[in-house]
Amino acid sequence: QVQLVESGGGLVQAGGSLRLSCAASGRAFSSYTMGWFRQAPGKEREFVATITWNDASTYYADSVKGRFTISRENAKNTVYLQMNSLKPEDTAVYYCAATRYGPTTARVLNLMSTYDYWGRGTQVTVSS
Repeated sequence: QVQLVESGGGLVQAGGSLRLSCAASGRAFSSYTMGWFRQAPGKEREFVATITWNDASTYYADSVKGRFTISRENAKNTVYLQMNSLKPEDTAVYYCAATRYGPTTARVLNLMSTYDYWGRGTQVTVSS
């Protein structure tokens, strides 16, 4: 069992940056594939980025590729999402997700069903 707590959200102008953090409780953080998803008002939750447990491979949604960077610090049980060049369409609640010894193929890492644990989310608002 792992509990996830997101932080770092807020209000930022278009073109600005934010860094989200997700702190995980429990042991064996290094054995979890970690992902970020987001949900905008009136829309379904969508995949943003993921980092695998075994070799820290990263995968991104096309909409954020080149602007967002996911990373992890296993010694601190934390995964980060650095968001640069933010756009108003990035406005959403951002959720952290985890799955232990999860799959490492991109084909399934963008699916919500792949992840067993979820945080409560942090709001990101980008003004134009």
